[in-house]
Amino acid sequence: MTTATLHSYDVEAAARDYPRVTEALNYLGDRWQEHPDLAEAARAAGLSPHHFQRVFTRWVGVSPKRYVGALAHGAAREAIDDGASVLDAAFEAGLSGPGRLHDLFIAHEAITPGDAKRRGEGLEFTWGIAPTPFGEGVFLIAPRGLSALAFTDGRSEAGFEDLRARYPAASYVRDDHEARAWATRIFERAGERIPLALYGTPWQRQVWRALLSIPPGATTTYKAIAEQVCTAKASRAVGAAVGANPVSFLIPCHRVLASDGRLTGYHWGVERKRAMLTWEAVG
Repeated sequence: MTTATLHSYDVEAAARDYPRVTEALNYLGDRWQEHPDLAEAARAAGLSPHHFQRVFTRWVGVSPKRYVGALAHGAAREAIDDGASVLDAAFEAGLSGPGRLHDLFIAHEAITPGDAKRRGEGLEFTWGIAPTPFGEGVFLIAPRGLSALAFTDGRSEAGFEDLRARYPAASYVRDDHEARAWATRIFERAGERIPLALYGTPWQRQVWRALLSIPPGATTTYKAIAEQVCTAKASRAVGAAVGANPVSFLIPCHRVLASDGRLTGYHWGVERKRAMLTWEAVG
């Protein structure tokens, strides 16, 4: 599975770099449609390109290029959701044409802009039910990877309806055998890379990448995740992004605890969260 290495950033360093990062954020926020290169953004911050790349990535949690890409992707996604054509969405994102927009969507969302505009229309998802170490699992499988994994307590149909609501225009074929194959890959073949096809905002995916960096058997807090991806003041927004995680267990939101260490806020039940943590600790 692809993971993201998060930065370790002390408060004094963050405070020292804040003015330059602010200048860079303002510059990129005003000119992202021009897709400025690293040298241009570095000049706005008064730093060399190499130093700016390091400072910006450490403070923001993503590279300047990735940050601009997230802004462009968000604008294109909003345009498509509002009914714009793929070509118009590409121009809205400051891109030269649909080809570059296609690459942008694959990088940020693992789906094409056409897929996003259709909300899954024309795509066939496979879904199925399979046993897991944590009870019955409902798997939603996209052409490019796993899109969702839910756990149910004898209410598999309700679990599927919850997942289908995310992609209402897609067609669905049930295949429990395929779901069992995915369950085997996930829970029995330790270390296998699992392709994920994630649908979410740039902010949500940034938080989900942070969750992927938490090693098995370890835990963290919402505040710590917020400090890593931006600032401790974003703890509530982090909590919302964690709660929107579509792929339980693989994107390990169960490893996030309350500030006092309590097991709280798990969509699939505190008992299941405790079982997951115990399973990982002794595995």
